[in-house]
Amino acid sequence: MEKSKIKEIVNNFLIEEIEIDPQVISDEALLKDDLGIDSLDFVDIVVIVEQHFGFKIKPEEMSGIRTLSQFYDYIESKVNA
Repeated sequence: MEKSKIKEIVNNFLIEEIEIDPQVISDEALLKDDLGIDSLDFVDIVVIVEQHFGFKIKPEEMSGIRTLSQFYDYIESKVNA
């Protein structure tokens, strides 16, 4: 799957399901600080990613992910593995 498609899917569910303001979504956006994603939002994101992309997120793999760009890269690496 191409990264542009991954970005489109992720951005859409962040806007629609997590209710993130589209104006704050950028590759450099920090998940916690800029997007305001908390632990409850993260649980929702895990479920949505598993449904859309068909793989399980392991919490230890997410520990170093700080930006939206890193999150896209993580998903791309799992989907295209």
